[in-house]
Amino acid sequence: MPSQDQVIFELSSNAEAFNLFGSYDENLALLEDALDVKLVARGNSITVSGPSDKVSDAQKVLEHLVGRARTGHKVTAQDVRYAVRSVREGNVLKDYNDVIIVTHRGKTIGPRTPGQKQYVDAIRRNALVFGVGPAGTGKTYLAVAMALAAFKRREVDRIILTRPAVEAGEKLGFLPGDIQEKVNPYLRPVYDACFDILGLDTFERHMQRGLIEVAPLAYMRGRTLESAFVILDEAQNTTPEQMKMFLTRLGMNSKAVVNGDITQIDLPKGVYSGLDQVRAVLAGVPGIEMVYLTDRDVVRHELVSRIIRAYDNFDEEAWKEEKSSVSKNGETRKAQQQH
Repeated sequence: MPSQDQVIFELSSNAEAFNLFGSYDENLALLEDALDVKLVARGNSITVSGPSDKVSDAQKVLEHLVGRARTGHKVTAQDVRYAVRSVREGNVLKDYNDVIIVTHRGKTIGPRTPGQKQYVDAIRRNALVFGVGPAGTGKTYLAVAMALAAFKRREVDRIILTRPAVEAGEKLGFLPGDIQEKVNPYLRPVYDACFDILGLDTFERHMQRGLIEVAPLAYMRGRTLESAFVILDEAQNTTPEQMKMFLTRLGMNSKAVVNGDITQIDLPKGVYSGLDQVRAVLAGVPGIEMVYLTDRDVVRHELVSRIIRAYDNFDEEAWKEEKSSVSKNGETRKAQQQH
């Protein structure tokens, strides 16, 4: 039987405990399940007990999460899952204490992984940044947060958020409504990030005044975007011509962030991705930085990281050969039966 151990964490205030425990102590329940330890909260103290190796992991996770709670962050289930995953993989947990912006609800937004920190710092340093990585790494959300922070500091006069309206299995013409209503589903993630940070009323007020513009990429042609923070999302679905058109719109005192996931291209077969091409075209150009996020930077459900890793390790060519072989064998048997 493995040796048992016990560690006690003391919190300094009720506010700190509230930030750490979550609603109805949901974070403690999540930690118990994930780390296979027993957690008992009494007042502002937490007692961790269980096998020594499990308690050691729990101690590392809790030290990180308590540090976040002490700086005013409300610890989320995503924070817990990320911390647990990092400790299991032997990564060093670090709280960057880098607050980009505070939402209308008082939630602080900032990078939570090494890749996200690199991404945010790159946006601060450069006029043009490319964020390439899988779903759930915060590419869109952090870019929107950086844009809104720059707008609040009056570093730019307006924010422009754009996406290519490329269908993934559905045709735009089959959707009801006018052109704006047709493209809204494609721009939804950008809207959601703005709503979460600004609140609906403030966002709509800025939209009406033209201070925030959300539009399909096609609307960018022929424009010069001056004193603006421009975000091109889902850039893997741009053609090389569209990418060049977008990048040559930038005017004086403007900053652009281009995001995408080159593993999820919805362009027609035979059409090259502008994001894939531009990585080679602009490699080494001063004032431009390319940041590559990985499954280690995923801050959604832990399963998202596992799914991304499974797809990365999947041998598609071998699978196609196997399916082709099964199909050919079936056709051979069918022909033999007919004879």
